[in-house]
Amino acid sequence: MNKPSFRCGWVALMGPPNAGKSTLLNSYVGQKVAIVSPRPQTTRNQITGILSEKDAQVIFMDTPGIHQMRGKMNRFMLQSAWQAMEGADVLVVIIDADLYARKPAYLEKDLSSLFEPIAAEERKVFVVANKIDLLGDKSLLLPLLETLHNHWPKAEIFPVSALYSDGIVHLLDSIKAALPPGPAQFPDDQLSTMPVRFMAAEIIREKLYISLRQELPYSTAVDIEEWVEDGETGHITVSAVIYVGKASHKSMVIGNQGRQIKEIGQSARMEIMELLERKVHLNLWVKVRENWVEDVSFLRQIGLGRDGEQ
Repeated sequence: MNKPSFRCGWVALMGPPNAGKSTLLNSYVGQKVAIVSPRPQTTRNQITGILSEKDAQVIFMDTPGIHQMRGKMNRFMLQSAWQAMEGADVLVVIIDADLYARKPAYLEKDLSSLFEPIAAEERKVFVVANKIDLLGDKSLLLPLLETLHNHWPKAEIFPVSALYSDGIVHLLDSIKAALPPGPAQFPDDQLSTMPVRFMAAEIIREKLYISLRQELPYSTAVDIEEWVEDGETGHITVSAVIYVGKASHKSMVIGNQGRQIKEIGQSARMEIMELLERKVHLNLWVKVRENWVEDVSFLRQIGLGRDGEQ
């Protein structure tokens, strides 16, 4: 039963690629709902994570990084980020404090598209200077915070380390206080609005990034082709296709004598089993689909874009 003081609302997590948006989301929800990797632009869709507490329900929208890259897939990703901003009650801009404290010129380049829209906002805005744990020379932090304040004078600024949960409790308290009063919109035990098939595909994609690191080309996608549940045992068989842009990429993912794809499959299967809390059999195939990042129908097939986008 919700008390009169209970608050509930939508919070858009925005910012440039690789700033730590997904890490912050997972830290709050207490379970991984968005994949994390050292590579930029890991998040391609708007991911929703739900945090339910006794005094508030916070519905976080993790969005693709705001960037200047071209192409249909990148346009779809940017569209997802701006849509989240439109539907949010509170805006949270997350930046890599370590990077921008050391290289201030990068901040001007990476955040230029956000300066005016965020400064003009009437909604509550929080700016999160993340990754302070990586900043060896802490004296560089103050000039960065001053620059952020100059661009967004109405925003509250929080230096944090999402990876180590440093400073995120105070940030969360401020976010909750900014939410509108109202009842919870989702059950207390629901952690995300994303379908389990989508989350399984994201887990596989994350294992690809982790296993192959910088060797893996950006043009890699995962599509769940079949999802079969055994009515007697409850076991689930998942068949997924990993799409790559070139034949050379296919051999890279498969690896010598299939070792790489086997390692990826084993790691993904274990995490999907944890997600579903039941036994899973995972089948993986690798297919070449040239220039899929410009194929609108395929992008929609894997969950990017919306009706009417050309």
